[in-house]
Amino acid sequence: MAPVAVPSTVHDGEQDLDLTSSAIDHRLTENDHTGGNTNGQTTLSSNENGNGVSQPNLHEINASKITYTFTKEPRDVPPPGVHSIDGATVATDHMITVKWTAKSGWQTPELKPYGPLSLMPTASVLHYATECFEGLKAYRGFDGKLRLFRPDCNAARFLSSSVRISLPTFEPAEVEKLLLALMAVDGPKWLPRDRPGSFIYLRPTLIGTQSQLGVQAPTEALLYIIATFMPILHSPAGGMKLHTSPDDMVRAWVGGFGYAKVGANYGPSLLATQEARARGFGQILWLYGSQGYCTEAGASNFFVIWKSKEGKTQLVTAPLDDRLILDGVTRRSLLQIIRERLSDEIEVVERKYTIQEVIEANEEGRLLESFAAGTAYFVCPVSLIHHRGQDVQIPMGKTGEGGPYTLQVKKWLGDIMYGNVDHPWGVVVQEEH
Repeated sequence: MAPVAVPSTVHDGEQDLDLTSSAIDHRLTENDHTGGNTNGQTTLSSNENGNGVSQPNLHEINASKITYTFTKEPRDVPPPGVHSIDGATVATDHMITVKWTAKSGWQTPELKPYGPLSLMPTASVLHYATECFEGLKAYRGFDGKLRLFRPDCNAARFLSSSVRISLPTFEPAEVEKLLLALMAVDGPKWLPRDRPGSFIYLRPTLIGTQSQLGVQAPTEALLYIIATFMPILHSPAGGMKLHTSPDDMVRAWVGGFGYAKVGANYGPSLLATQEARARGFGQILWLYGSQGYCTEAGASNFFVIWKSKEGKTQLVTAPLDDRLILDGVTRRSLLQIIRERLSDEIEVVERKYTIQEVIEANEEGRLLESFAAGTAYFVCPVSLIHHRGQDVQIPMGKTGEGGPYTLQVKKWLGDIMYGNVDHPWGVVVQEEH
């Protein structure tokens, strides 16, 4: 049955100006009302009164119905520090998959041996970039417990990205339960208790799998979750060195999809990143517009700490209101914890600011610290920004490992992740033994 059109109540032309944002709002509202089972594919079915009102009749993700098929060929856990073998990322024994169709909704989640996916050459994801993903870590605490850090935030952002890329909606809480289910099985082996302070990277992914060419929202999709090892990136020797982006390239733009974790955000940035690394820099500091607004460092949120011209200590980072940058979970957490614990010392400022403001603060001796933050790089001190032939040297504190505020927030968040303190952001996994 054809989708039911939603009648518009706007007649003054405004609907022509906000087509994408209106579509996103409609999908998220649908998801709230149905529990997470639509892709704009609501069908007609009679309710108890038989009045033919539009009602959802699709299956939702139900993590409680997960089926388990355990591997018969267990993999070896690599020694500490090894995250890839022969150029391939080391993954754990199992993964979780959930199929979706517009006709039936979500199928039963499966935990099964890690292995290849089967896709037709005409699959939507291969031609139209109908793909989004998330990134979070599981941590083996110094108290012996296994934790995820704010998985509810990742699950909610996963939904937002899915809606932006025209993939199906779901209830974020069910995805969070699936993450915990995978770690309950693979966590004890791959993050053993005799390796406190270690972590594994979790990658929930959603792809369009409909095998039909044509630019359209896919009517078939696959959600899968894998767990892998990755290197420690938050303490490069001498700090992270950034090269500002060239005039002929931007990572994201207002009205685009920089706020969503979609693969299309990353592939086009690799060329400039590769060139920057060849010149001795770790990442690109992505600038935006003719004014040169600072946005992100690589795929991480970017921060500076300076004294304002009035003498106030400020932590400054790009805002979220124009949807240009990612709403990072680490970003959100460190801003919140600084506001809670350091409000009498430092002012948190979320606004647009330019590379020239950073250079001016440096020239006037007001630039105190800088760091990048995200799941992969955690809280990583920045020691240098190279911009149009000019090097901006950034203080790295007395130890040379980062400024005092950088190291303080890094410790506070790390203590939560690794169980040195009890905090609601650290969600304990009930492990299978």
